[in-house]
Amino acid sequence: QVQLVESGGGLVLAGGSLGLSCVVSGRTITSYLMGWFRQAPGKEREFVAAIGYSGRDTSYADSVKGRFTISRDAAKNMVYLQMISLKPEDTAIYYCAAAEWATMTSTLDEYDDWGRGTVVIVSS
Repeated sequence: QVQLVESGGGLVLAGGSLGLSCVVSGRTITSYLMGWFRQAPGKEREFVAAIGYSGRDTSYADSVKGRFTISRDAAKNMVYLQMISLKPEDTAIYYCAAAEWATMTSTLDEYDDWGRGTVVIVSS
């Protein structure tokens, strides 16, 4: 019913940039708090960024603040994550997630729908 599909992952050198996309079907993203999470091997899934219903309110994890930018295109029902100054520790599977009717949150369990993820590898 609600499907999220990420794209844009790949291999990049440290200091480089990469843009991720998430297309949502089955529900308009204006009804959701949209978020990006990531999970590195051997680690728990962690919050990266979120954008509110209006598309104006955003939140970022301290580890990515100033380097990552979340945005959306309501007309295309897509959410983006632009990443610059990438570090090896940014290497992870990146997931797009949606929290229906939720306020701004970084709590994983509050997100209802998830994509399958896209792999980002940052090499030294």
